[in-house]
Amino acid sequence: MKRIGIMVGKIALWFFLFSVIWVLAYRFINPPITLLMVQRNMERKADGKPAKTEKKWVKFEDISDNMKRAAVSAEDQLFLKHMGFDINAIEKAYASNAKGKKVKGGSTISQQTAKNVFLWPGRSYVRKAFEAYFTLLIELLWSKERILEVYLNVIEMGDGIYGAEAASQAYYHKSCKNLSRSEAALIAACFPNPLRWTPAKPTGYIRHRQYLIMRNMRRLGPLDF
Repeated sequence: MKRIGIMVGKIALWFFLFSVIWVLAYRFINPPITLLMVQRNMERKADGKPAKTEKKWVKFEDISDNMKRAAVSAEDQLFLKHMGFDINAIEKAYASNAKGKKVKGGSTISQQTAKNVFLWPGRSYVRKAFEAYFTLLIELLWSKERILEVYLNVIEMGDGIYGAEAASQAYYHKSCKNLSRSEAALIAACFPNPLRWTPAKPTGYIRHRQYLIMRNMRRLGPLDF
């Protein structure tokens, strides 16, 4: 038992050191790929489709303020105030799920960034534990600007489309630097399920989400990083 304890301790120490170095490196180095991108291409191959990964990294200052505000308004209005977790949203999601209603997430932008960049897709308590751990690390080692920059460059925004720049080019044929408020809100409205919903053919539900996001953008005010 003593040997097992020592071995477990060494593994935990090496994992801690590796994860800290990994997260710290991505503070300065842009993540080249995510496991979700790999999984999506495997799914496309299984369906007899060619691989597709449209993405182009853009710096934080080159992303439209409208896109930043739309993402925060849609996904995490307390983004600048919390340390990675929105306790009230988590409690509401837990209560809703406990009642057998449609599963809700309650994940912040920081949690989603940790999941997208460092972890595999899926739902499990093990993955959630790792998600919480990496969320704490990026909140401690990255700035809020870096978290939002990475989030808006790796998030899935369509079939084989990742990041705000690729989405803006695909749906509006222009750089994300020039997105209008309504265009950015429509892209953000599809975040929950970008394979089901698309800004190219918005449903009535998505149009309503766009309206709510635009209303939240007006209430949000400037993003003071």
